[in-house]
Amino acid sequence: MRVFNDINEIKNIPNAVVTIGTFDGVHLGHQAIFKRMKELAQSVDGQTVVVTFYPHPRLVLNIDTSNLRFICTQEEKLQKFEDFGIDNVLIINFTKEFSRTPSETFIKDYIIAPIKPAILVVGYDHHFGKNRMGDFNILSDFAKKYNFKVERIEAQDVEHIAVSSTKIRHALSEGNVKSANRLLGYTYSVTGEVVRGNEIGRTIGFPTANLELPKELRVINNAGVYACLVDLDGKEYKAMANIGRRPTIGDRAKDDFIIEVNIFDFNADIYGKQIRVRFIDRIRSEVKFNGLEELKVQLNQDREKALEILK
Repeated sequence: MRVFNDINEIKNIPNAVVTIGTFDGVHLGHQAIFKRMKELAQSVDGQTVVVTFYPHPRLVLNIDTSNLRFICTQEEKLQKFEDFGIDNVLIINFTKEFSRTPSETFIKDYIIAPIKPAILVVGYDHHFGKNRMGDFNILSDFAKKYNFKVERIEAQDVEHIAVSSTKIRHALSEGNVKSANRLLGYTYSVTGEVVRGNEIGRTIGFPTANLELPKELRVINNAGVYACLVDLDGKEYKAMANIGRRPTIGDRAKDDFIIEVNIFDFNADIYGKQIRVRFIDRIRSEVKFNGLEELKVQLNQDREKALEILK
């Protein structure tokens, strides 16, 4: 997969089949678009092109940024594009000045001129250009005017729920990782560096790998214990994770969540290493216990429940 950070870098993409969007999460709806793009590209002996934006438009335009969370990082998003078979990606630097680009100017200067699309494929609710004024009807007019085809992919339903990044973020914020995973079409995960904690878990037989993520990646906002899989050094481990404030220990501020991961049957020193934590299901809410012995009893029960879920 080729990644372009400048439209001037793009050269000779044959019979380009193009889509446009932010694609947070690269969920089942996005995957349906990519699947159709690959079919069309094969039919015209062409290549697929994803046009996306960085930073996220809402960050640049200061739209409710205090509550803005992302399902995946830019690096994870690009990896998903490659995993789903995209040939080319154009990353447009999103600025306030760019946000004022009229819809027709955007299509002419950022799509037609550099890419010369044969076909443009968009989702059912796609909007673009200044104040998001561009829509499928306007795209259809542009297609006639500038000699390309346009196709719309309808909403993808999972258990009668129309898939969207917003719904996935909402499910994750409530800790409903099973629902989020169904809408994503894969297991939601976070990746981070293992940092030193106070090592209290080790004293009761449950050593933890602590991850502190940037606020914008803390999508799961419902404190609790989760059954997980951990990827480390090319191996997969069963685990359970606590997301929250550790009320029994009482060392976290109100909004200061931390992820503590207890990797089963594992006791190596991994401080400073990157691990990927894949969330499978929620076990219980976070509870304040009357001391570490009571916590230890509950953690043993949590481990058994996690192992049952991860069979």
